[in-house]
Amino acid sequence: MALGNHSTITKFLLLGLSANPHVQALLFVLFLGIYLLTITGNLMLLLVIRADSRLHTPMYFLLSHLSFVDLCFSSVIVPKMLENLLSQRKTISVEGCLAQVFFVFVTAGTEACLLSGMAYDHYAAICRPLLYGQIMGKQLYKHLVWGSWGLGFLDALINVLPAVNMVFCEAKIIHHYSCEMPSLLPLSCSDISRNLIALLCSTLLHGLGTFLLVFLSYTRIISTILSISSTSGRSEAFTCSAHLTALILYYGSALLHHLMPNSGSPIELIFSVQYTILTPMLNPLIYSLKNKEVKGERSLQDSSDLPQLHKGQARWNRLAFIEGRREPGAPEKPGPQPGAACSALHAAPTALQ
Repeated sequence: MALGNHSTITKFLLLGLSANPHVQALLFVLFLGIYLLTITGNLMLLLVIRADSRLHTPMYFLLSHLSFVDLCFSSVIVPKMLENLLSQRKTISVEGCLAQVFFVFVTAGTEACLLSGMAYDHYAAICRPLLYGQIMGKQLYKHLVWGSWGLGFLDALINVLPAVNMVFCEAKIIHHYSCEMPSLLPLSCSDISRNLIALLCSTLLHGLGTFLLVFLSYTRIISTILSISSTSGRSEAFTCSAHLTALILYYGSALLHHLMPNSGSPIELIFSVQYTILTPMLNPLIYSLKNKEVKGERSLQDSSDLPQLHKGQARWNRLAFIEGRREPGAPEKPGPQPGAACSALHAAPTALQ
């Protein structure tokens, strides 16, 4: 496409969150602290899951990859942001900007798939507890993880490869603290129709596809919880609210962020910070609530009325579950409600203190 007298640019200017030097200094301290908390929390979560053999289960396997994705997601955005907060020249090369866009697509897309996979795991534990070990077999949860990474990379390639051929001229200001595809497209002076189609299709298929799986899973989960007759059973089932909280934070902030016009308005930047910076920090804290395994306050192996874990598989005592009693000769105790499955299998490592 002919560019006429336009001069092609090689760098973009990231305006960031504020132009006031004093505010920038405060923001640097704030976001440096958030980044360090994100790195520390997610790394310790990974180490705890790795070190404790009781946590070698499908849910924790998914959670460990979610923590790794959050590490990557935050590291794609925050270091460049911190650099620009201290620098007079807040620039990024076109190649560096496209690389950042690529890895944002990879990490955000992978996280959406992992969250939907975790929702399906919750569905299997609560709605089909006796068949949990068969449903969440070793091959399935590994396929869920590697499929999530594969879809994340595919999503990135579909969007970034056409963007490599875009030509940017004259306008070079990005009203944001990072590079995102919706912010880049208006700056191009070449034809962007294919880029818009790729962005729209990938967003609808990837975003709506994962959200649909989450919605269907939690529809069945809530229906099962409401069918539990005892109040204690319902309270046990609602210990799975940590995952629901993470879902609301991720999908809610992402939806609001992408629905806002790319004008660099304060509200848009707030939702963007929540989506890209705060969520990776909050996930380890959310998933560490109400867990007792790591503290040693409760042993899954010593509780025969809960699912017994062996090599990542849940082996249920059918008599204990259905009839509300243990094996012959053992003291009688009430059998667990479906919600107890969630409490036992899915309470993530806590407080890493």
